[in-house]
Amino acid sequence: MSQNLFLRQSIESSIELLRMMEPEDGYYLAFSGGKDSVALYRLAEMSGVKFDAHYHITTVDPPELVKFIRDGYPTVLREQPKTSMWKLIPQKLMPPTRLARYCCKEFKEGRGEGRVVLMGVRSAESPRRKKSWKLINPCKTKGTIKINPILTWTDNEVWEFIRSENLPYCSLYDQGFKRLGCVGCPMNYHRAEELERYPKYKGAYLRAFDAMLKERERRGLTTKWQTAEEVMEWWISR
Repeated sequence: MSQNLFLRQSIESSIELLRMMEPEDGYYLAFSGGKDSVALYRLAEMSGVKFDAHYHITTVDPPELVKFIRDGYPTVLREQPKTSMWKLIPQKLMPPTRLARYCCKEFKEGRGEGRVVLMGVRSAESPRRKKSWKLINPCKTKGTIKINPILTWTDNEVWEFIRSENLPYCSLYDQGFKRLGCVGCPMNYHRAEELERYPKYKGAYLRAFDAMLKERERRGLTTKWQTAEEVMEWWISR
């Protein structure tokens, strides 16, 4: 499949940035298995820069995504979390919400500390990202530099690049998913439907909510919920 002029220009700009910013010890490539990280991985290969790719296990990723990364990208390093979502919820005494996404901090943030990190962040994903993210984002407190080579790419450019390079991608995209992420993510407005698709995850959330309620009771904390089911009903309505 041929590439149009605008995509070729985007590819050239991204590769130029990758080569210009290449550190001596190579890049730390944050790989989630989504379409953007698949495109980013290929660009890193095309540029000839040194990099090592890392997938941070969240314990709540869709099984199709986990299988895709395992089968399609076996050389990507799988980073084990310090805890699981099911233990984290009772510890935090509340479910994760849009305003309290402690799960992101636990499972996704702080990757590649002290390294130059490649990320598949794109400004088209949200107004917040468009406003706050730049091609190069230094973090002085952790000594990390985050590079976003496809920041200005559109959805269409990402998909055209994937198809023109004949790259594998997760099957969930062909089943109607627009973005991939944790099952039950508070930023997903279709959590109820998603949890019905993955009943084992729903059951695990209910057990975590039950453990959370017991921990709150043990600490003498008041709560408006009596059962795990009530927590679930409240949670998916947020």
